[in-house]
Amino acid sequence: MATSATTDRILAPARPHSLLSDYATLFKVRISLMVIITAGAGYYLGSLQSGISPFHTGMIQALIGITIVTCGSSALNQALERKSDSLMHRTMDRPMAAGRISLTHGLILGFLATFLGSLYLAYVTNLLTGTLTLLTATGYVAIYTPLKRITTLNTFIGAFPGALPPLIGWTAARGIIEWPGIALFAILFVWQFPHFMAIGWMYREDYARGGIRLTANLPDTHYAAQSSVVQALFYAILMIPVSLLLSWLHVTGLVYTIVATALGLWYLYATIRFARIARISNVADTTSARNLLKVSVIYLPLLMLAMILDAKGRLFF
Repeated sequence: MATSATTDRILAPARPHSLLSDYATLFKVRISLMVIITAGAGYYLGSLQSGISPFHTGMIQALIGITIVTCGSSALNQALERKSDSLMHRTMDRPMAAGRISLTHGLILGFLATFLGSLYLAYVTNLLTGTLTLLTATGYVAIYTPLKRITTLNTFIGAFPGALPPLIGWTAARGIIEWPGIALFAILFVWQFPHFMAIGWMYREDYARGGIRLTANLPDTHYAAQSSVVQALFYAILMIPVSLLLSWLHVTGLVYTIVATALGLWYLYATIRFARIARISNVADTTSARNLLKVSVIYLPLLMLAMILDAKGRLFF
């Protein structure tokens, strides 16, 4: 499911550990929260399109299932990356990298959560949602994770499973894949690139230490900076029309259109500031990358809130 480096620490924290805190790290609880937000938005919008209230047990059951699978795929991801995690300052304190949770322990938890969560979703929602969720977890763990050590294209490929939670929320409510659900997928897909370019630039040396292939840690630092900037700017510009697809499809109204445009311009402005790393004199700069990262993690929940409040063209306050 969707992942991000925003919750990792740049240095391993010197603090005592409990099994509960290790599970929270293993399951990437704070990242799972972002998955819940985006999937919940998809379910909410899909429910309104069906003419039913989204505030019923169906939404809770769907989000529980999605959360379980997300936690499972996070555990499997860390099982596969335990060696590279142990080499990076920002991940060496993860429980499997540090040896506090064994490989067998992590694999059992990961597989059980992934497959049982998918079965639960198929039972409480529909077969399409359960299957789509399982495919998302499989794509993240079995395709994206190994590719991180092979090619810089892993960012593009990983954006596909990363963008599926809102579509999964939509299918959980509607039972079919429709254009509004695809629009939600497109929004999250495009949003990820400036976000990931910022993360990659901030931690490029650490990623290189762990053998993770990224645009940001290509051998030619100036070319790496230019390439990161071009990708971030391209998708930040694209983010504005893509975020307005829901209005074009009459899922949201004028208020959402105004808010989405304003948020998109803010995201683009932060990306333009990030572009200063392309100057040879600024290749060591991480301040603008950190600012872009902060804007990206604020932008997405605000956009989701706007589409929920102005769903079907009605402002709910």
